[in-house]
Amino acid sequence: MKLIVKTLVSAPLEKVWHAYIAPEHIIKWNAASDDWHTTSSTVDLRVGGQFSARMEAKDGSFGFDFAGTYTNILDQQRIEYAFLNDRTARIDFTALPNGIEVRVEFDAEETHSLDQQQQGWQAILDNFSRYVQSI
Repeated sequence: MKLIVKTLVSAPLEKVWHAYIAPEHIIKWNAASDDWHTTSSTVDLRVGGQFSARMEAKDGSFGFDFAGTYTNILDQQRIEYAFLNDRTARIDFTALPNGIEVRVEFDAEETHSLDQQQQGWQAILDNFSRYVQSI
């Protein structure tokens, strides 16, 4: 099943795109709640390139690598990738009159409920929007 989250970022496309793909920015916005953080990030933004973001609970109780391989890149328009478990995701960046819409469509996984996944990905995207507008 595909899930969709989106946000509107009041910033120029170049700034939004860079903040989404640059490891030094990803570690600052990639968390669903204040008790989580991303401790490291790598990005090889090309078809066949890999990415990884180490996400950890701040209390050290749990962590995981959010990782995959890029399958399609349209500069400042779209990023598509596959996770290691054959799930996929697509991020579209669309210029609107009042900002850039960032829309993420992703395959649901089986560990967490659909609501949990929707809320978690939306929270991360909301953090992204706030972060970009603050820099």
